[in-house]
Amino acid sequence: MPPVPRADRFTFQDLLVEATADIGSRPGRLFMTIVGTVLGIGALVATVGFAQTAAHQIALQFDAASSTQVVVKPQQAQTRGGSAATSRLPWDSVERVERLVGVEAAALTAELALGSDTVTAVPVNDPSAPATAPPTLLAATPELLDVLGATLISGRMYDSGHEARADRVVVLGERAAERLGINRVGGQPAIFIGDVPYSVIGIYNDLQARSDLLDAVVMPLSTARHDRALAAPSDLQVRIQPGTGPQVAEQAPLALRPDDPSGLDVSAPRAGSSLGQNVQADVNVVFLILGGIVLLAGALGIANVTMLNVIERIPEIGLRRALGASGRQIAGQFVIESIVIGLLGGLIGSAVAVLAVVGVSVAQQWTPVVDPWIAVAGAALGAVVGLIAGGFPARRAARIEPVTALRGGR
Repeated sequence: MPPVPRADRFTFQDLLVEATADIGSRPGRLFMTIVGTVLGIGALVATVGFAQTAAHQIALQFDAASSTQVVVKPQQAQTRGGSAATSRLPWDSVERVERLVGVEAAALTAELALGSDTVTAVPVNDPSAPATAPPTLLAATPELLDVLGATLISGRMYDSGHEARADRVVVLGERAAERLGINRVGGQPAIFIGDVPYSVIGIYNDLQARSDLLDAVVMPLSTARHDRALAAPSDLQVRIQPGTGPQVAEQAPLALRPDDPSGLDVSAPRAGSSLGQNVQADVNVVFLILGGIVLLAGALGIANVTMLNVIERIPEIGLRRALGASGRQIAGQFVIESIVIGLLGGLIGSAVAVLAVVGVSVAQQWTPVVDPWIAVAGAALGAVVGLIAGGFPARRAARIEPVTALRGGR
């Protein structure tokens, strides 16, 4: 009867204990071994964290700088005498469009023809005065300055009361006010359009959307209907939330002219910014390359230290082989040791990277954005780096013969 082979009593738990017993015995070497992995994993996790945080900030900056203005105009049809509008904007366009999601404010405007009239600060027509280009005459609802992001430097904007009464009041753009010799409205100055006086109640500047209106004289829409026989508004200026341009462009014609939406022309910004996405992609590539280089250095450090451990522990390997340890068990011991070192470096690197992202973001008053799974993946990647780095030294240790090992490797 053949002998029954004895079961191997060297369990995985024993292997784990043997592999980790030597790690803490040399703290200086352990520190030098894991520092490369800490830097590599930390660089990668910090790269992704900073990239996500930077992407958020880039998106905010591009949203702030991107156009948030939508302009709705009647389409123009070519005729023999020039061009004519195929449709009209309703007088209650502001109320209609402000019901749409994404719309923050809206204002109706209409450019008025001066004809033979002039715009002056005095009612006297001086033939000897040099001719100057007249300012633009515009009619608008009271929401205009809010929609275009203007700043009042003197006085106030006319309100719904002025609009309802068709009061003869105007606000001036900064350049128009300088041309007319008006720098403040405390003395209740007036200008004359033709021979009709209008009280100047405000001066504005810092137009973000339409700097050409700094040369404009703006009156209430109802006043233009009464005094200038305005037949219909020429366009609707809409301020929207970033990213809602396509949605507002699709819904605005239906809200304004459900009977003829195709008669309105809508100019709206696109939803996304390809420039912001390209900048983010370039930042990611640069940081990932740097992190990969540092991680490679960490892997080489683990491989070198593991190989040094194999050389120093050749007599110990020979003794274990002589006592019955198999080559697989010897290889497993060094592989697990490398994995534990890599995992430890990955955990420390991920923690340091997350703290760095949060710290820098708080210092810069940013919103830190770190995916929790990135930190977990960083720790796991450290273990993988340890596995790969310890593979070759472990294979070499497994191939050492007991007799050669007991002779000190000679």
